[in-house]
Amino acid sequence: MPTRILPAGADPDAVRSLVTLLSQLPDAEPQPPVGDSTQLVDTLARLAAESVDELPEVVVVHERIGPVPALELIREVALRFPAVGVILVTTDASPGLFAAAMDSGARGLVALPLSYEELASRVQAVAQWSTGVRRHLGHTADVFGGVGGTVVTVSGAKGGTGATLAAIQLALAAQASGRPTALVDLDLQTGDIASYLDIQFRRSVVDLAAITDISPRVLADAVFRHDTGLVLLLAPAEGERGEEVGDRAARQIVSALRSRYEVVVVDCGAQLGGAGAAVVEMADTALLLTTPDVISVRAAKRTVRMWDRLQIRKAEETTVVVNRLSRHTEIQPALVQRITGTALARTAVPANFKELQAVVDAGRVHELDSRSSVKQALWALAGELGLVKAAEGTHRAGAARGPAGFRRRKE
Repeated sequence: MPTRILPAGADPDAVRSLVTLLSQLPDAEPQPPVGDSTQLVDTLARLAAESVDELPEVVVVHERIGPVPALELIREVALRFPAVGVILVTTDASPGLFAAAMDSGARGLVALPLSYEELASRVQAVAQWSTGVRRHLGHTADVFGGVGGTVVTVSGAKGGTGATLAAIQLALAAQASGRPTALVDLDLQTGDIASYLDIQFRRSVVDLAAITDISPRVLADAVFRHDTGLVLLLAPAEGERGEEVGDRAARQIVSALRSRYEVVVVDCGAQLGGAGAAVVEMADTALLLTTPDVISVRAAKRTVRMWDRLQIRKAEETTVVVNRLSRHTEIQPALVQRITGTALARTAVPANFKELQAVVDAGRVHELDSRSSVKQALWALAGELGLVKAAEGTHRAGAARGPAGFRRRKE
């Protein structure tokens, strides 16, 4: 049976040379190459969704792939698709890099310039390993080689736009519809999820920051299981400790969560740090909450432009959610969309703090009345984003109608 090999690299000339050499290997079947880390993960996810047997036996990653660094990309592929063997192609064949690549989950390393003999030997060994893993897993392979969960980030254009409340309600909606859900507080200095849910827990996201291999047991020790069924990974009680969570740690933590939960909702707050930027970049959906006032909309525009300049997220790949909207508001969602240049959520959240005040003050936002127009809107938003099962989302959200004066288009 031919060995399917998926090359991945950003340098067209380097990838062309790699494909040419791979084509000469006996029983090799090179797949069309992918040009960046996002395309590689998306391709593997699409193939795994059809069947684990559709996945290539070998992925060859060039060191200059981006935007996610090669070793972090290898770690994510190894975590989400453990029956796929990864080979790193690099100019640095030092023992230190070899050890780092193996720690990240690579099954082999090939030095540049490429040698036919070395490449053939590595590909053959990794293909045999991959075949053996799949044979050993048998019918349970789909459990280990799944696509991974959906990651949604919720950021505020500025402080006080309601990102935390939105993140909590989106996660509650997903969990209530029967999808195992994790909620992460990545507002590392000022995270309030614990206060909104009135819980005290000594573990936090910081406890995972220095761990290079997050096993299911380690992850279980760090999270808190709420009465609603939500799994929570909280911000540290001491805000200064948030500096211990860097971009690499954040990617690894969220990748570990998405491999075990169908939905991962991340509250990124309103201040951009390395950890938040990394997760916004890797998210399936990035939400940006704004209120319909000049200051907040300007802040949303600044945030979108900054994400674009830093190559974190393109404007058209960001979805703006308008919170605290009323029919008397001069700035309407369509204007917000034109100003920011983003996608716009069809569901807007009404201004009705009276509904929220009692549960917010009590730290019981999970007990918000189902008749609340704010809850109905946020759960309808969860349905719009595909976070809930369709029948459950429609039932829970109470159809696509908001408070008096608002009608949202049906799905």
